[in-house]
Amino acid sequence: MEKFFKLKENNTKISTEIIAGCTTFFAMVYIIFVNPGMLSMTGMPYGAVFLATIISSAIGTLIMGLVANVPYAQAPGMGLNALFTFTVCFGLGFKWQEALAMVFICGIINIIITVTKIRKSIIKSIPASLQHAIGGGIGIFIAYIGVKNSGFLKFTSDPGKNVVLKDGTVIADSSAVPALVEFNKAAILLALIGLVLVIVLLVLKVKGAILISIAATTLIGIPMGVVNLSTISLGGFGKAFTELGDTFCAAFGAPGLLSLFTDPAKIPLVLVTIFAFSLSDTFDTIGTFIGTGRKTGIFSEEDEKALETNSGFKSKMDKALFADAIATSVGAIFGTSNTTTYVESAAGIAAGGRTGLTSVTTAVLFLASAFLAPIAGIVPAAATAPVLIVVGIMMASSLKDIRWDDLEEAIPAFFAAVFMAFLYNISYGIAFGFIFYCIVKICRGKVKEIHPILGVSTILFVLNFVMLAILPYIK
Repeated sequence: MEKFFKLKENNTKISTEIIAGCTTFFAMVYIIFVNPGMLSMTGMPYGAVFLATIISSAIGTLIMGLVANVPYAQAPGMGLNALFTFTVCFGLGFKWQEALAMVFICGIINIIITVTKIRKSIIKSIPASLQHAIGGGIGIFIAYIGVKNSGFLKFTSDPGKNVVLKDGTVIADSSAVPALVEFNKAAILLALIGLVLVIVLLVLKVKGAILISIAATTLIGIPMGVVNLSTISLGGFGKAFTELGDTFCAAFGAPGLLSLFTDPAKIPLVLVTIFAFSLSDTFDTIGTFIGTGRKTGIFSEEDEKALETNSGFKSKMDKALFADAIATSVGAIFGTSNTTTYVESAAGIAAGGRTGLTSVTTAVLFLASAFLAPIAGIVPAAATAPVLIVVGIMMASSLKDIRWDDLEEAIPAFFAAVFMAFLYNISYGIAFGFIFYCIVKICRGKVKEIHPILGVSTILFVLNFVMLAILPYIK
């Protein structure tokens, strides 16, 4: 094991990697319940999507660990599953089998652009200031997810925008603004306890602080009534396995791949939708790798040189990008939306994960969760959300390397970093960073400093936004 994962070379050990893998799993285990809940709205069997989520997550994460030897986990992406359900199926009227076919094609495209080094070239084209912004921005994004999942936020109308009629009637503004909740509910109080606990353990430099805080907060949640042990049950696996037959390879039938291109009038719409899937998937992954891998040294000088020469297919970055691309097509075959590298992997990395053993541990837990899902499910959001907040704090340090007194650098960096959280989407944050980077360079007469790939990526992002705006009207 030492030889295979090169533990000493990466300054880690087996116990640290296993703890990190457990930490990553518990930070993202919510997806095995959230994803089938969302995709089942399209008519897909819940049990089938539940197993497809677990299988695609386990396979993708195993490939990441065994082939690339990096501590990243994969699972169907949040945001991408919403695009699958609400835009592609509900908005555009595609059947879920056809949507799976588009996800499969997206995976093939990602494999091609990975093997041909296009994805790696995209990383190379991003200037250092934007890379720092992406890293810090992902920290803000993760922290926001943590604050939101902790239940610390509520959304209320803005009284400053209330409309007062002539008769004195006040009509509340329909737009919502975030506000702090009242700390009067058990789950919110538990999250607050968990946040204080994990901060104390980290400041005191207790080994395994993150995993200890998750376990301790879960135990505290039992007498508080947040954790319900009566929900533990091992039943239901047989039914889910039977339902898996309905989604397995459904992407290739009719409806599915065989019917996807039969209507010439719909072909442009199909191509646009595949493009939207691919663009979001690609930049979500690139953002996660840049934001977490560079600072921690997971992607070493070997990868930096590989980026410069763009040759060979031997570096960890090459293999990690390839593993991510494979996972999307595998997920579509079993019956789920785009599988992508999870930003919650940062929780395991913060716990000390540095090699593929972290990923293998996470993958094994995913497989076990197929049988023990209710047990994994008793870990409440109140226990994992505080972890995401402190991980975000750690990652936000990348922002210090940006020259904030230079507007030419600060403007695109601000949009790249802050819009990830504002828009709840990594790739959209990168998009706005790219767009304003190009605007600033054009205004300063420095068009030549815009890397051709970054310029093309920016144009594609703009086209993507235009297409998303008009898609509902060209159904």
